[in-house]
Amino acid sequence: MARQTTMKNEAFEAELPSKWTEMDREEPTVSLGPQVAEGELVFGVAHIFASFNDTFVHVMDLLGKETICHVTGGMKVKADRDESSPDAAMLAAQDVAARCHEIGINALHIKVRASGGTGTRTPGPGAQSALHALARAGMKIGHIEDVTPVPTDSTWRKCGRHGIRR
Repeated sequence: MARQTTMKNEAFEAELPSKWTEMDREEPTVSLGPQVAEGELVFGVAHIFASFNDTFVHVMDLLGKETICHVTGGMKVKADRDESSPDAAMLAAQDVAARCHEIGINALHIKVRASGGTGTRTPGPGAQSALHALARAGMKIGHIEDVTPVPTDSTWRKCGRHGIRR
């Protein structure tokens, strides 16, 4: 019984190389990103979320349907206390810029966001350094927008109605 299966396999392998050699001749060229002329700007949207605990740099296409790259400060450093540091944000932004250049995106619209809501409305320490790192990496900057959520009528902040008593 075992002899018959090996004979079938040998017959199958004998036909295989001819098929694969035909397929190897047709090598399709795979290019990521849009087809553009030289010198033309291809825009993406960079969402920078900078809290006091971490910094996220997230690049999407203009419609927001496809994520191109997403790197955080915590992915770049080992210590938890350094996740929101300007150095970690700079390293994250450099990785994002390198990935964007591979895809073919050479310009970014920036949306900066802080925690907002009942939290702080000022971005964390990594926002400015992430923006500088994107600009220094050769990315053209379109417009910069602050998209921090602001409550219109919400719950009280911590410390209640009367504030902190000392």
